Amino acid sequence: MGPRHWPTWIGIGAMAALARLPWPLQRGLGRALGALLRVTMGARRRIAQRNLELCFPELDAAARTTLLHEHFASLGIGLFEFARAWWGSVDPMRKGLVVEGLEHARAARANGRGVIVVSGHFTTLEICGRLMCDHIPLAGMYRPHSEPAMEWAVKHGRLRYAAAMFTKQELRPAVKHLKQGGFLWYAPDQDPSRGESVYVPFFGRPANSLSSTHQLARLSGASVLAFQHVRRKDGGYTLRIVPALRDIPSKDATADTAQVMAAIETMARAAPDQYLWIHRRFKRQPDGSSPYAD
Repeated sequence: MGPRHWPTWIGIGAMAALARLPWPLQRGLGRALGALLRVTMGARRRIAQRNLELCFPELDAAARTTLLHEHFASLGIGLFEFARAWWGSVDPMRKGLVVEGLEHARAARANGRGVIVVSGHFTTLEICGRLMCDHIPLAGMYRPHSEPAMEWAVKHGRLRYAAAMFTKQELRPAVKHLKQGGFLWYAPDQDPSRGESVYVPFFGRPANSLSSTHQLARLSGASVLAFQHVRRKDGGYTLRIVPALRDIPSKDATADTAQVMAAIETMARAAPDQYLWIHRRFKRQPDGSSPYAD
C-alpha cells in the first residue's frame, strides 16, 4: 500500500469502475480507444505492422493496413472485456453465446485423465476464459507480475471464475491438478524469456516456442485439447473445443510443440484481427537475427 504502488491501484480502480459501464457503450469506447492506441503506441504499431508483413505476405499493403486498424479496434474492445471479466457482469456476453465441442472435453476426461486446454494470446482471451468457465472448471497458468498490486489484481480477478491459478513456476501443483483429473488452461505462444523452448514453424517462420505443453503432458499423462474463441461480427462470441491433439506427449518435444503451434496458427487465421500482433513473436531467430531490428 506504499505510495509507489498508488498509480497501479488507481489504474485498477479505474478499470473496476469502467467495467460497470453498459456493454454497448464499452464496445464503442473500446473501438475509439483502439484507434487512440494505434496512433500513440508507435513502437507497438510498428511491431504489429511487421508481424502482419511476415505472416500475411499474400495480402497487399492496403489489406494489411485494414487488418492493422481492425486489430487495434479489437485490442481496445478487449481491454473493456478484460475489465468485465475481472470486475463486472458478463451477462450481456452470455446472450447469443455459441459453445461447441464440449463433448471432446468430456471424452478426454472420461478415463480420469487431466486435460491441458491450449489457447493463444488473443484479445478475447480473458472474457472467453470466463465464459468457458460456465461450462468447464478451468484452472489457469500465468506469468507472475513483479508489481504486487497487479499480482493481487490478477489472482483476485481470475479466481472469481477459475478453479485455480498457478504461476509458471508452480509446476508441481499444476501437475498434481492434472493428475487429479483437472482442466488446465495454458497459452504457450509467446517468445519466452526463460524456460525450455524450441524453434518450430509459425506462419511459415521459425518461432521460439515454449515446450511446456509437452512437458506438462509427459509429467501428468494429460491429454491436450485446443480452445478457440472468437468475437463474432454480430457482437456475440463463439467458444469451440477442438478434438484432442494426436500423439501428445510423444518422445519428441519439438514435434509436440510444432503441433500445438500449428493449432494456434489455425485459430489465428480464423480471427486474424483478434490475435495479439503487438507482441514480438519472432524476435529471436535461429541465426541470432531479429526481423524487428531497426
